[in-house]
Amino acid sequence: MTSLTFHGATDTVTGSRHLLEVDGKQVLVDCGLFQGPRAIRARNWQPFPVPPKSLDAVVLTHAHLDHTGYLPCLVKRGYRGPIHCTRATLDLLGIMLLDAARLQVEEAEYANRKGCSRHQPALPLYDEEDARKVLGLLEGHDYGETFEPEAGMRMHYLRAGHILGSAFIMTEVESTRILFGGDLGRYGQSIIPDPTPVSRADYLLIESTYGNRDHQGVDVHAELERIVRRAARDRGWVLIPSFAIGRAQEVLYLLEDLRRSGRIPAVPIYLDSPMATSAVPLFVRHTQDHDLEMTALMDSDRCPFESPNLTFVHTRDDSKRLNDVEGPAILIAGSGMANGGRIRHHLIVRAPDPRNVVLFVGYQGEGTPGRALLDGAPTFRAFGWEVPVRARIERLDALSAHADRGEMMRWLSGFETPPQRTFLVHGEPDARAALSARIQAELGWNVHSPALGETVDLN
Repeated sequence: MTSLTFHGATDTVTGSRHLLEVDGKQVLVDCGLFQGPRAIRARNWQPFPVPPKSLDAVVLTHAHLDHTGYLPCLVKRGYRGPIHCTRATLDLLGIMLLDAARLQVEEAEYANRKGCSRHQPALPLYDEEDARKVLGLLEGHDYGETFEPEAGMRMHYLRAGHILGSAFIMTEVESTRILFGGDLGRYGQSIIPDPTPVSRADYLLIESTYGNRDHQGVDVHAELERIVRRAARDRGWVLIPSFAIGRAQEVLYLLEDLRRSGRIPAVPIYLDSPMATSAVPLFVRHTQDHDLEMTALMDSDRCPFESPNLTFVHTRDDSKRLNDVEGPAILIAGSGMANGGRIRHHLIVRAPDPRNVVLFVGYQGEGTPGRALLDGAPTFRAFGWEVPVRARIERLDALSAHADRGEMMRWLSGFETPPQRTFLVHGEPDARAALSARIQAELGWNVHSPALGETVDLN
C-alpha cells in the first residue's frame, strides 16, 4: 500500500511537506516553513499533522526555508531519524537553520523590547539549540547516488537547476517511479546548471509558482545597467531584497560582470546578509553545481564574488552604520519578500527618498510587504514604524530561480510517456489552475491540484 498526503504547499507557495507512506513506513519529503500572510504563518504553530516520532525518515529537495525551515520544530517535538539531502544542501543548512534560529530569537527580543507584538511575550518558533540538533541528523548524498531511506524505497537525486544543491528526488517503490520535483529551476542561469531532463515517471509532483505567467522578456544585463547608472547619477541607493541562497550570489555575479566590462561604475556594493555571506564560499567549493560559464571563470581565477567595491556586512552594528552612508551605493539584503531580515531596517531608512530604488528580483508572495510595494503601497511598515514610499519600485522577474510557465512546459515536454498522474503544488490558486489547464490542453496529462491534508493512493 503506497499513499501520498499533502501537508503543505497546496494553497500557497510555502510550507512544502509531503508524506509518502509505503506499507506503514512514513517518509516526509521536505519540511518547510509556512511564510506570507499572518494566517498562513500561523500554521507553523499548529501541531504537526502526524506525530514527529512516527516518521521513519525525512528527505529534502533543497535548502530554502519553505522546504526545510520547520526541521528544528520537528526535532524539538521528538523526531530523531535521518534527514537525507544533497551534499551542498547539507552544507547550506549548517548556515541557514542557525541563521533562521538567531533571526527568530532576535526578532522576538526586539518585539518584546518595543512592545510591538500581539503576543506577550513574543516567542521564537525555535532557537539555535533546536537547529543544531537537526544538523546532527543530516546525511549527504551525491547526485545519482542510490540510497534507501527505508527498506523498499530506493531514491536518487537529479539536478533541479534551482539553487546550489537543489534536486528532484526519483523514488522507486517496486516497479513504480515517483518523482518529487521540488522547485524547478531556470535554463541558462549564470552559476547553476540547467534542470536535468526526465523521460519517465509514473507519478510526478511539481511546483507551479509561475504557472500563470512568463518572466519578463528583457535583457537582464541591460536592465540592471540602466537601474544602477540612474542611481549613480542621482547619488541614490539601489536596495535589493534578496533570498540569501542563490539569488544574492547571482546578483553579485551579474554586477561584477557589468563592472568588469565597464558598463556600470564601481559604486560600493554591500552584502548585508550573514547567511548570504557565509554561503559564498560554498558556491565556490561545490564545483559539481557549476555550469560551464562559472567553471570557466574559476579556471581563469576570476571569482565573481571577489570585487574591490564589494563589502560583506557582518554585524548588526555594521548594518546600522550604513544608515549614515551617502549614495550612490547598492545594497543586497534579506529577506527576498521584505518580510524579515535586515532589508526592513534599510527600507525604513531609504524608502522615503525619491533618489533611491527598490529592486525586486524574485517571487513576491501574496500578503507579503514585497507584493504590497509592487502593487503600489504608499507606505512601508515594520517594527512599529510606518514610512512613506517615495523610492522607485522596480522588478526583474527574469532573475527568479523558479521556471516560468514556458520553461515548465519545456521541461515537462521531455517526458517520453505521460505520468499516470501529475500533482501541482507550491503555487497560489490562480497559478495552479492556469498551469493545470495548459498541461491538460497541450500535453493531455491527468493533472490534479491537491487540497491541504488530502491523501491519494499510488497503487
